[in-house]
Amino acid sequence: METLPIQDLGRLIAKRRGTRGIRSAAAEAGVSSATLSRVENGNVPDLATFAKICRWLGVDPAIFLGIETNEEPTKKAAVVHFRKKKTFSPETAESLAELILAAQRAKEARLALQQQ
Repeated sequence: METLPIQDLGRLIAKRRGTRGIRSAAAEAGVSSATLSRVENGNVPDLATFAKICRWLGVDPAIFLGIETNEEPTKKAAVVHFRKKKTFSPETAESLAELILAAQRAKEARLALQQQ
């Protein structure tokens, strides 16, 4: 696993924030604008703030902590819902669900190839 120094957290925040204002980004991350600004400028956040920012950035906190994990990252499964109205036969609904799940697997495979 790649390890990043905690100082890179500010760089990642700035990159994710882009041209948006600090208040907008902070609200999205679930922290105060003053806190997000301090962390972006190199201050080390408390643990709860660190967790919120990592979640907002979409990064595993372990990359900053140098922790090796043996767990596979949890994947968000596609969920298929159809309305209660019986517009589709059960066979058609099953086929559509399988098609959606196959598309999700194909997307994951394509992303995995791009990361290699």
